[in-house]
Amino acid sequence: MDHLSLVKNVLKMEARALELAQERLKADSIEQCASLFEWLTQTGGNLVICGVGKSGLIGTKIASTFSSLGLPSFFLHPTEAMHGDLGRVTKSDVMILLSKSGTTQEIIDLLPYLQLPTQRLIGLLGNVNSPIAEKCAIVLDCSVEKEACLNDLAPTTSTTLALAMGDALAVLFEAVKGVSKEQFAINHPAGLLGKSLSLTVEKLMRKENECGQVKHDCLLQDALLTMTKYPVGLLAITHDGNLEGILVEGDIRRALMKDPEALKKPIRDFMNTSPRAISSEILAYEALKIMESKDRPVSALPVLEGKKFKGVLRLHDLLQAGFSATKS
Repeated sequence: MDHLSLVKNVLKMEARALELAQERLKADSIEQCASLFEWLTQTGGNLVICGVGKSGLIGTKIASTFSSLGLPSFFLHPTEAMHGDLGRVTKSDVMILLSKSGTTQEIIDLLPYLQLPTQRLIGLLGNVNSPIAEKCAIVLDCSVEKEACLNDLAPTTSTTLALAMGDALAVLFEAVKGVSKEQFAINHPAGLLGKSLSLTVEKLMRKENECGQVKHDCLLQDALLTMTKYPVGLLAITHDGNLEGILVEGDIRRALMKDPEALKKPIRDFMNTSPRAISSEILAYEALKIMESKDRPVSALPVLEGKKFKGVLRLHDLLQAGFSATKS
């Protein structure tokens, strides 16, 4: 058996199923779905996903995706619903029913007890002429020619299609509601994803009272002592709170290599008067990209509000917060 060809064929079969499904989609069905999403947004209702077996597992993922986009959603097992969990469904909800055959008995048994009108039932079904399809106002055709399983038994192609259809509906909701990156981040406060979309420089930077500041006539030897006392990666040279320049360890090394008497001279002779700087309001992730610039990578940046020195952002603080070095 050619194993490579076998695996490639599975992917081809599943990709083909997706292509055929998108060709079968009807504009009126999608507009009905969009209207239901608008209705849920206005009423605060839940999106309930219902299925059994592998369809249930797919339903769990679909519910999770919708929730991440800001639509309260949950998976409801039809058997558990008949034993008390039906109380989770409100009259303001919309339900998506998943079934390859369209004859899943557990779902059929549940339907008479649902306090939802037909207009708010969506079927992701492999048989559009089935008992469950008859109860749904919106039916999206998820039929497949054949499962990728060698015996045409294990749910493979059918579950891939159901998952993809769920993703398509989730993106439709995203468009209807107009979900922004900032709104998406509200539901993802942890991990790099949430931090990339919500964590600002202000939350990670060292405040001005934690950073060394001197005037431009300060001697280099005194500046070195201040940098030792405030090890934040740079020394701020300020006047009336405004940043005039910065000094980093590299500046000191270069000064001493050129002039052995540099320690006794004022730092205005050695400081960088045109340093890169950032605002406290920008995303920390954006600051990381600035710090890792290919041309001039730095390990610390002064943070300004206008010309006012507000603090220092260190690469170390970004890494500690969970950010990692970006790849070119």
